[in-house]
Amino acid sequence: MQSVSMGELSPELYSSLASEEFSDKQAALKQTSFCGIISQCSRMQKVFAVIEKVAKTNSTVLILGESGTGKELIAKALHKHSERKGRMVPVNCGAIPEEILESELFGHEKGAFTGATGSRVGRFQLADNGTIFLDEIGEMSPKLQVKLLRVLQEKVVEPVGSTRSIPVDVRVVAATNKDLWAEVQAGRFREDLFYRLQVVPIELPSLKERGEDVSLLASYFVGREANELGTKSEYKLSPAALQALARYSWPGNVRELENLMKRLVILTESPRIDIDELPSYISGAAGECQIVETTDHIPDEGIDYNSLVGNFESKLITMALEKTSWNKKAAARLLNLNRTTLVEKIKKKGLEPVEIEVEADDAQARSELLA
Repeated sequence: MQSVSMGELSPELYSSLASEEFSDKQAALKQTSFCGIISQCSRMQKVFAVIEKVAKTNSTVLILGESGTGKELIAKALHKHSERKGRMVPVNCGAIPEEILESELFGHEKGAFTGATGSRVGRFQLADNGTIFLDEIGEMSPKLQVKLLRVLQEKVVEPVGSTRSIPVDVRVVAATNKDLWAEVQAGRFREDLFYRLQVVPIELPSLKERGEDVSLLASYFVGREANELGTKSEYKLSPAALQALARYSWPGNVRELENLMKRLVILTESPRIDIDELPSYISGAAGECQIVETTDHIPDEGIDYNSLVGNFESKLITMALEKTSWNKKAAARLLNLNRTTLVEKIKKKGLEPVEIEVEADDAQARSELLA
């Protein structure tokens, strides 16, 4: 299907997505879905075509893309379309300390280190005859990079504290939001491992590059969240809200959009979600901040200086917080601010996430609603 830029989106598309025939549009979404990944973007259609070609091979795949673009969904699609009988085992290489990650990947023997009271099977063995998904591979230490290279070359793993080699038949899919070649040139990532991993590279576009997918996904997420919360009303986004969403840059990509739609369905008082229900950094920035970003002059009618600067500042702060999962210390580093200064601005602008009561058994699901 042909992709269009966000600036070319027609009013008819917004009206149709927000119209009374919304249920028909949701049914139509199924026709744009590939393994649950919804897209009409031509670049994503090419990604789907690559997945179908490479899935049934044993080739190693390297998925590249910004945080929140759906790299794990692509890995799942690769596994689902493969003929491998085992399961897909995900590993977040950036979230597990190095000393623990080695044991997680390759297993360990009893007494291999303090606290190793018994033997443990590693995730490569758990993924035997299946797929292992190594997310954030760019965070892996040089020591583990060497061991991973041996696994790829010889198809054996050696548990920590053991001298025996265990054969494994595992399809490796890795992912990163880093420029791995730049990491190689900086000496932080092994060049030989880089070439081993990127036998088939798949690069995912950011959400802002996916044209009308913003509106398709927003409408889909709203309908899905309303259904999961058991609401009887049919939630819809107004044309104005859809246009504002399309103009926003989405630094957190699909994940940011999904979390925002969850929040709106929970907090909105009406099934119709209009532009004034959107966060100010989206609704306010949509018009005023564009003056600074896209023009080099002040319009004849003038501007509201305080509102413009305030909205732009709120947008920057929120973008940094979303990008760092609301880690204020990390967000302050991104903005080159002192943490205390950032905290004061967040409080002054009322940018703290809203605390709400959610009737749910799953504590993780509850936290994700306000992620």
